[in-house]
Amino acid sequence: MTLSKLCKRLLASAAVALALAVATVHDARASVEKQNIVQLIASSQSIVAGTVSKVADGIDANGLPYTEVTIEVGISPKGKIGQGAYTFRQFGLLKPRTLPNGQRMLMVTPAEFPQWHENEYVVAFLYHPAVKTGLQTTAGLAQGKLVLVNNKLANQFDNAGLFDNVKVTAGALPAAEQKLFDSRGPVKAETLLSLIKHIVQGQLIEKGKIK
Repeated sequence: MTLSKLCKRLLASAAVALALAVATVHDARASVEKQNIVQLIASSQSIVAGTVSKVADGIDANGLPYTEVTIEVGISPKGKIGQGAYTFRQFGLLKPRTLPNGQRMLMVTPAEFPQWHENEYVVAFLYHPAVKTGLQTTAGLAQGKLVLVNNKLANQFDNAGLFDNVKVTAGALPAAEQKLFDSRGPVKAETLLSLIKHIVQGQLIEKGKIK
């Protein structure tokens, strides 16, 4: 392959990667508006709770940068993800890297996206994978990733707005779960996971008992 053809191929790959990147980020950022717990549950395809076992990054065959996250799933209150390792790719690199041609790839994970770290226990409200790229992140972006600390769960924003503007039909939830809607800051993991389970399995959103 001549140098001219190689350059053209690299430019074509870069153009495809840029187009895919713009589409991926645009689709994800469409859900960045402030979301409460009901909205996160409703907009997520799957909800998983488990320990992050591996975080790595790379560039796929189309030149699209990604961060690959593996979660050892313990429970999955919503969706078809079972126990065991679940791996997905989120847009963006962990840090800039130098490509084989000497150029710098600067497309790191956007600030609005969740950051992942090995050995942290998380509850992730996973949005459906992007149609064009297969990349996936959480519903509400950083809002949809909660981390366990001292047996309490909180997202990047210390759960700000997570329990706001929720209406619950009287008697639809146990008292301990109902009290979460008066909470501020981190909340007990057991109670929050129980709330999510009741909402999903009881189809409370679909039945209009919580909104």
